[in-house]
Amino acid sequence: MELGMFGIWSLAFTHGDPGEAADAAAEAEELGYETLWLGGDPGGNPRGDLVTAARMLDATRRAVVAPACVSVWDRPADQLAGAYHALPPADRERLVIGLGVSHVEVVSTYRRPYTAMADYLEELDSGVPPLPVSARLIGAHGPRMTRLAADRTLGVHPYLVDIEHVIRTRELLGRGPLLALEQTVVAHTDPAVARARARRTLSPYMSLANYRSAWLRSGFTEEDLAGGGSDRLIDALFLWGNTDDIAAGLTERLTAGADHIAVQIATESRGTFARRAWRELAGVLLAR
Repeated sequence: MELGMFGIWSLAFTHGDPGEAADAAAEAEELGYETLWLGGDPGGNPRGDLVTAARMLDATRRAVVAPACVSVWDRPADQLAGAYHALPPADRERLVIGLGVSHVEVVSTYRRPYTAMADYLEELDSGVPPLPVSARLIGAHGPRMTRLAADRTLGVHPYLVDIEHVIRTRELLGRGPLLALEQTVVAHTDPAVARARARRTLSPYMSLANYRSAWLRSGFTEEDLAGGGSDRLIDALFLWGNTDDIAAGLTERLTAGADHIAVQIATESRGTFARRAWRELAGVLLAR
């Protein structure tokens, strides 16, 4: 599965108007973004599961479509594999499914996440037919889950992490498994405005233990995680500035070990398509 170097990650593909989502997907593909990531709620399924993915596949011709994080608690493995194989073969060639274990704070039946994911992968492998290894990856943050992803899937899709996490993850993965990084950016040059917008975006995730553990492993402190996040945390997790600044930061993460970057533009609402920012960034990023 070739995801290309840059893609677009957007909540609007799943939470926005379906007609505009199709039009925006087609435009993003024409701009040169090679993968379209369907964002979901923090710890929840993308809305519509593979139904939304099918609409995005219909709206595009070449781009890979990736539901960013299908929760193993919400979608039985046999149903997911069945939905995948119900799609036309040409669509399956452009679909990769991100799997995740969600969060203890939002799942009432939460149990040991590593075991749950390993069991889920076993069920996908034993399906008739199975869901191919090349069509799945894991939204992994911890080292054990990262190694599981390297062994049993296309690779990993870490979310809201800093560049040190990228470096560590590449070392764990070695060469070969895919490191498809989600990177949120704020298209604003004023530090106060950019950081305020970043804190609004970060707010739903601040109480989730999985993310907090990942940030602490990167060397941040409990003080950094207090009060909406320190400037140090915000500046490490988000890229902000003009298009040249943002493009430079994305390139830095590729150098650090990312194979692909799913660019998420911070917006005021889940249903907002950041199409102007996509165009401006493409003019700098994809022209290089």
